[in-house]
Amino acid sequence: MKARARLRRRAFALYALAMLASQPAAADRPRARDLGVAPGVMQPGLLDAITDVAGVKVGQVTLVAGERVRTGVTVILPHGGNLFQQKVPGAVFVGNAFGKLAGSTQVRELGTIETPIVLTNTLAVGPAVEGVVAWTLAQPGNEAVRSVNALVGETNDGALNDIRGGHVTRDHVIEAIRSARTGPVEEGAVGAGTGTIAFGWKGGIGTASRRVEQGGEAWTVGVLVQTNFGGRLTIAGVPVWKHLAPPVQERVASADGSCMIVVATDAPLDARNLERLAARAIYAMARTGSTFSNGSGDYAIAFSTATMAREFLPTDAVSPFFEAVMDATEEAIYDSLLKATDTTGNGRTVRAIPVGELGALLGAGPAALPRLRDRR
Repeated sequence: MKARARLRRRAFALYALAMLASQPAAADRPRARDLGVAPGVMQPGLLDAITDVAGVKVGQVTLVAGERVRTGVTVILPHGGNLFQQKVPGAVFVGNAFGKLAGSTQVRELGTIETPIVLTNTLAVGPAVEGVVAWTLAQPGNEAVRSVNALVGETNDGALNDIRGGHVTRDHVIEAIRSARTGPVEEGAVGAGTGTIAFGWKGGIGTASRRVEQGGEAWTVGVLVQTNFGGRLTIAGVPVWKHLAPPVQERVASADGSCMIVVATDAPLDARNLERLAARAIYAMARTGSTFSNGSGDYAIAFSTATMAREFLPTDAVSPFFEAVMDATEEAIYDSLLKATDTTGNGRTVRAIPVGELGALLGAGPAALPRLRDRR
C-alpha cells in the first residue's frame, strides 16, 4: 500500500511538472484590450496599471515549491519615501466582511495610511503584519516610533496551496517591499494571486488605470486586484458562464471566495471621497458577475498621493472618478483571469480560461483571432 501511494505521488509530481513546463507563460497570454475589451470611454494610462499613478510602486514574491506550495505576497507602496512620516489620505470600503483586513479600523478612524499595503493568503496575515512592522521600524527617522498600523488584506488560496503550512514569512513580506518598483506590473498567477481561483478558472493579480480630465487638469486612477471569488462570469456584457465553463472534472466550487482591491489616484481627494471611490470599486465586481456570496470577503482600499497642501476636490466634482474606478476595476478583474496560467497544487489542477475560445465568444477582431487560437 505504501509503495503504491509513493508511486501515485511520484506520478502526480511528474504530471504536474510536465503540465507546468508545457503551459503558455503569462507573457504569451493577452490582456483584455487584446481581445477588444476596454470598459468605458476614458483612456488608460501608459501602462494601463496602478503604477500609472506617479510614485506608486508594486512588489511581489511568488512562492511555488513541491506539489503543494502555491502562494505569495503582493505589496503596494503609495510612494517611495518614509510612509510613516509622510502618510497619505486613505479609506476602506467593505463589500462583504467575511475576511481579514488588518489595520482597517484605524484607517477608517483617521483617514490616513502609514505603511505599505500588503496582500497575501488568509493564514499569512500575522507574518505579513510582522514584516510590515519590522520594515517600518527600521526606516531612518522612525527610531522613536512605538505604534505602527500595518494594513494587510487576504484571500484564501487553500484549494491550491498548503495554506496551513505557514510558508509565507515576514522575510518574504520585507523582500516584496524592498523589491517594489514603478513600471509594468506582472499579472496572473503571481504574488498574492499565485494560488487564487475566480469563477472556477485560475484567478490572480490584475491591474488597470484610467485618465480623468476635468477643468483643464488631468489625473490618473489606478487599480490592482487579487481575485479569488465566484459567481457567473460576464465579460463586456457577454454571459461567458453560459457558453464557457471550467472542465467538470477540474471545476472547483468557488461561489464563496474573496476579492481585494487597491485603488490609487493622484487626484486631491479627502478620506471621505476616497471611501466613496473605494465603494465604486466594489460595485464594479457586479459587472463581472460576482454574486457576493455569504463567504466572500470583498474589500477595497483607496489612497491619494496628492499630499501637497492644496484644496481637495469638491464632492460634486468626483463623479468622473467614480466612472474611472469602475471601468478600471472591471478591466483589472478580466486581466487577472486572462494573464493567469494553469496551476496544479494540492492534487488539483485549475485551468486558465482558454483565450482562443473566449476571443471567439467575445467576437475578437480577425487580426486578433489567429494569434489567440493556439493559446490556452
